[in-house]
Amino acid sequence: MKFAFIGAGSFGFTRDLVRDILSYPAFQDATLALMDIDPERLTFITKAVHKIIDKGHYGAKVISTTDRKEALKDADGVICTILEGGVEVWKHDILIPKKYGVDTNVGDTRGPSGIFRFLRTVNPFLDIAEDIHQLCPKAVFLNYTNPMAMLVRAVQGEYPDMTITGLCHSVQGTAAMLARWIGAPIDEISYTCAGINHQAFYIKYLWNGKDAYPLIHKAVTERKEIYNEEIVRNEMYLALDYYPTESSGHNSEYNAWFRKRPDLIEKYCTHGTGWNPGVYAYILNEYTKMENSWRAEINEWLNGEAELQRGEEYAAYIFNAILGDGEMFKFNGNVRNYHYIDNLPYGACVEVPVLASKHGLEPMAVGSLPPQLALLSGTSSQIEEMVVEGSRRGDKKMIYQAICYDPLTAAVLSLDEIRKMVDEMFEQNKKYLRQFH
Repeated sequence: MKFAFIGAGSFGFTRDLVRDILSYPAFQDATLALMDIDPERLTFITKAVHKIIDKGHYGAKVISTTDRKEALKDADGVICTILEGGVEVWKHDILIPKKYGVDTNVGDTRGPSGIFRFLRTVNPFLDIAEDIHQLCPKAVFLNYTNPMAMLVRAVQGEYPDMTITGLCHSVQGTAAMLARWIGAPIDEISYTCAGINHQAFYIKYLWNGKDAYPLIHKAVTERKEIYNEEIVRNEMYLALDYYPTESSGHNSEYNAWFRKRPDLIEKYCTHGTGWNPGVYAYILNEYTKMENSWRAEINEWLNGEAELQRGEEYAAYIFNAILGDGEMFKFNGNVRNYHYIDNLPYGACVEVPVLASKHGLEPMAVGSLPPQLALLSGTSSQIEEMVVEGSRRGDKKMIYQAICYDPLTAAVLSLDEIRKMVDEMFEQNKKYLRQFH
């Protein structure tokens, strides 16, 4: 087997996914092709992969290259973790909207920040997909790069026969959080989760086959420390009756309820005790700090003990189900909506249960979402469809029109203010937006 890591310099992701893949006997003599455009990061991750191989006494081979075609040629599995541009590029996704009054926490998924991240990233992403189509057309393509739904949807539209899905750890991460809140072992929990990426909901959440929502409700309403852990998400649950998958910080960006006024940001987004309650520019500030510290942190890991125990990310389990010993694996993945969710746009990218097996990837139909969820996720989904199509056509006005309907943007700005903001963001990013030239 050959696995290609595109954007391998994403150190944490690549290191952990290599560890997970090599934990399966079927892959312990695989070829691991590490590709990145940054030679320094590529050198670091190559050292890390060799450390894992040595610690596990695996027979795996390593290719370390800046040539994407070399990495992809004859690959059986591909993992993408690219980031188009460093902090100096994407910081403007946060700063420009803020100047106009749109306060952003992360900005990697939707809203004006996520949309312009997509418009920059879709070009290299489609280039990667074209190389896969030419060099390894039967490969299983797993994407971790955001904005997940729009990027995967763009590829699904251009290469309908490609085996591709997008993966996000928020589904299993939130499921474990809810289990902790109600005192349940995670292996006794089952659930059905559906919607769109970063805006999916647990339609069912069961403990040993029984509805656990009454216990979740009791924890949220009666235990202050639980409420304070995820203030935004808990408020959404209390209003919408179903629990969302993504962090409070992310969720605060995706609707009109929490970030349109400073007093609301102060009340809901600054005092949560979870990992990301929703403060302004959270990820930008974290990345800015890491600009001067990432080398030291990587060297600290390289000088320590390598952990070989398999983690919880989906990728290795999926590869094993399709390419390895065939143990079937159910997960939540991003796929085109061919009647999987009845009341979200047909053909859009949705996040639903998917079964990985020797037969490939088989998405599962979940029927209709409750109307209050379909209205929220459906708005975002239709915006994403407009953005993907606007990028495909090179139509700047369609991008502007899509951003006009973004819930937070529309709650804060007039149409003219949105136009000026979008024009400034196009100008800032023109170097990366060849589809509009």
